[in-house]
Amino acid sequence: MTSSFPPPDDRQGLASRAIRTGHQRTPEGEHAEPIFATSSFVFSSAAEAAARFAGEQPGNIYGRFTNPTVQAFEQRLAALESGEACLATASGMSAILTLCLGLLQAGDRILTSRSLFGSTTQLFDNYLSRFGIQTDYVELTDLNAWATAMRPTTRLLFVETPSNPLMQLVDIRALADIAHTHNSLLVVDNCFCTPVLQQPLRLGADLVIHSATKYLDGQGRALGGAIVGSVALVQDKLAPAMRTAGPCMSPFNAWIFLKGLETLPLRMRAHAAAAAELAQWLTQQPAVEQVNYPGLPGHPQYALAQTQQALPGGIVSFVVRGGREAAWRVIDQVRMLSITANLGDVKTTITHPASTTHGRWTDEQRAEAGIEEGLVRIAVGLEDMTDIQADLATGLRLV
Repeated sequence: MTSSFPPPDDRQGLASRAIRTGHQRTPEGEHAEPIFATSSFVFSSAAEAAARFAGEQPGNIYGRFTNPTVQAFEQRLAALESGEACLATASGMSAILTLCLGLLQAGDRILTSRSLFGSTTQLFDNYLSRFGIQTDYVELTDLNAWATAMRPTTRLLFVETPSNPLMQLVDIRALADIAHTHNSLLVVDNCFCTPVLQQPLRLGADLVIHSATKYLDGQGRALGGAIVGSVALVQDKLAPAMRTAGPCMSPFNAWIFLKGLETLPLRMRAHAAAAAELAQWLTQQPAVEQVNYPGLPGHPQYALAQTQQALPGGIVSFVVRGGREAAWRVIDQVRMLSITANLGDVKTTITHPASTTHGRWTDEQRAEAGIEEGLVRIAVGLEDMTDIQADLATGLRLV
């Protein structure tokens, strides 16, 4: 199972940790991290095998829960998030499922916000509910609503900040205080910001969730997820659930994410700079009614974003006049931007949340969460900004 790691060396900067942490060179003396493509490991004796399986001796056992390439990724991400331990999983959604398997039981409740990724809501409402785990929803930005909704059986507060796709924020430190006052845990999905732009554990969160598929990879190549936090939670509570249920990360994908982490600080700053420029440009387009981006002074949580995040991030959403028909017209006119619901790629992506990421929600759920028919989400890539703007301008002129 996953191991705990030494605390990050505060003398090293984030970029150095992203490049150097986690690689234990083999006797071959390789410079780049190797891929350990093996399903199992050999023991020197029956006694050694017994000691490893019993947890009495450290070392690799079986590829489902011990692999050096995966552990290198876990150690590197833990160092970036300032966590004690990390557990890598097969996808971001499997990370959330593993979290719930390891920490919850029948009769427990999750408290979360209406501003949530569609698949996460489906997991909570349609699947966990079958096993007696119920979910309550509140407005993301209303701290009083969070405090009022707490119950004696509330075990987890789960939050995306910024949220998908409206880019709303909540005060992580204040929400952690609410959770801990009621003996609950705060879990923050840090997918949009990554540890480069936001570090929830330093703000009081107990666990951080990642879809490594997004910015941690950065080029749309592989699926993966991760959970970062304390040894007591990650190693003692969650790793046994992953070991038994099996939603593990493959060594090849872990290697891809290791390579992605090396450039993460550079990419996130570039994504944020591009998104800020595009958001400002969108505010000047007559066809656009509203732009959602925490870096704009008019954003409701602009001041919070300035203190909680290093930069506002690389995601922009906006509402087009004319509802779904107008939004689809804008999307269908693009020639360079990729029409896909994925994000975190060097290639700019564009999607219509109401019919894709939140398409399985009811009309009432979308209305409550503010997912309008005219809403368009863009994950701003690293192409030339003039080309991104020109590609969008074609459709916006037709609205």
